[in-house]
Amino acid sequence: MAAPGLAERLAEVDGRIADAARAAGRDPAELTRIVVTKFHPASLVRELAALGVRDLGENRHQEAAAKAAELDDLPLTWHFVGQLQSNKARAVRRYASTVHSVDRESLVDALAARDDADAVLGCFVELNLTDDPGRGGVPPTGAEALAERVAAAPGLRLLGVMAVAPLGADPRPAFARVREVSERVRAIVPGAEAISAGMSDDFAEAIAEGATHLRIGTAITGNRPILG
Repeated sequence: MAAPGLAERLAEVDGRIADAARAAGRDPAELTRIVVTKFHPASLVRELAALGVRDLGENRHQEAAAKAAELDDLPLTWHFVGQLQSNKARAVRRYASTVHSVDRESLVDALAARDDADAVLGCFVELNLTDDPGRGGVPPTGAEALAERVAAAPGLRLLGVMAVAPLGADPRPAFARVREVSERVRAIVPGAEAISAGMSDDFAEAIAEGATHLRIGTAITGNRPILG
């Protein structure tokens, strides 16, 4: 039985996603809704799976690996959406189908070193839309070069670009910038058409600017549990 309110929150968010897609003249079916479950227990993921959720997102390798192992009886697709250390890349490949936070050449090289010669990992080039070099992501001016590096790496498939809108600002112009970078990347890697953008507070604006993958946590999962 689902936790109180979980099914209702999921349905409400899915309704808002569909409304935003139609408002943008898009088909809601072309969007991938990823439920980010960081800090929530595997039991919540199991409840989400019972409600039909298949795409899950995690930010931290240790937590993600433990959940993926505990829930390996379920037909889930794991997306790694947090900052990733190069020395964790090979381990993340063992459970994740996609990494949304590829932001440097050394990480590309680490992800390309795989245990299974037939496995292909989906990758998004993460963009840093702020002036803070300490944040994850490559500057938009460096997106094409990194995209080419991903596209050329064995065992990796460039899906597109990913970004987080800067805090405290209107997200729509930020996502418009992401769309522009996406168009530049597609010019050199034609298959890289996806855009990972939009979270609980700004997914409608992201959809309006072409987002295909939405990373939604609190609006669906509720507040993070208090850790004792």
